[in-house]
Amino acid sequence: MFEGKNVKLGIAPIGWTNDDMPELGGEVTFEQCISEMALAGFTGSEVGNKYPRNTEVLKKALSLRGLEIASAWFSAFLTSRPLEETVEAFKEHRDFLHEMGAKVIVVSEQGNSIQGKMEIPLFEKKPVFTEEEWRLLVDGLHVLGELASEKGMKIVYHHHMGTGVQTTAEIDRLMEETDPEKVSLLYDTGHLVFSGEDHLHVLNKHMGRIHHVHLKDVRMEVAHKVHEESMSFLQAVKSGVFTTPGDGCIDFKPVFEALDAAGYEGWFVVEAEQDPAIANPLEYALKARQYIREISGL
Repeated sequence: MFEGKNVKLGIAPIGWTNDDMPELGGEVTFEQCISEMALAGFTGSEVGNKYPRNTEVLKKALSLRGLEIASAWFSAFLTSRPLEETVEAFKEHRDFLHEMGAKVIVVSEQGNSIQGKMEIPLFEKKPVFTEEEWRLLVDGLHVLGELASEKGMKIVYHHHMGTGVQTTAEIDRLMEETDPEKVSLLYDTGHLVFSGEDHLHVLNKHMGRIHHVHLKDVRMEVAHKVHEESMSFLQAVKSGVFTTPGDGCIDFKPVFEALDAAGYEGWFVVEAEQDPAIANPLEYALKARQYIREISGL
């Protein structure tokens, strides 16, 4: 059972409303989303596209339900646009999250990304960074890391399907070439398993850099179908490749055991984008909460 005291359990709104595909959960309100999060027993949330950006309004809505903001996704374009564009957008994002009390900022490089392209095959067309793009990425992340540290925050890099940092080798390179004081890692079980990586190997190899965790399960039969039918990332999501912990193929017990043994502190965030018309968000949130309680004691 998880012994760590400085851990919190949150859930992402992407199971209720999808930022990349607004038609998924388009009818679900912000209030319904956060009310059901609290009802399911979670104490934190990441930020979705329906969340008010006025921090006082958002704080009040969350505090009524006993919720905090754990973090929020930031799309960087360090490899494809001038650095200044990413820096200016990042500062605004950082200041919003700092005002909300978050300690980490989720960053993903979206230069050449195909994760938001409905018709582009995920595995056949995965972007691969050139040497110049790797240099731009590493240098740019160091700048973002310094900006985050100005507010006492960290950036946690999100390896992600359909991007230039998806595989074990790409994660290894990113960790090798970045300064641990400036760049940390977000560990996402679902993206690693879907990609075909050994998620426990990545966890143990980079444990010292992990400062944020996404708990996402995978329906392996759908993952195989994505390969066989050359589906895109968005098509894979709509087909149900992801689900909440305890509903797919991943055994999360060794994940919690390894993080506990290493003294992990921070957020665990259940994050499983599904079509809410097929996978009722409250039902799956409750399933995830019960499963995590059973295997970790949290």
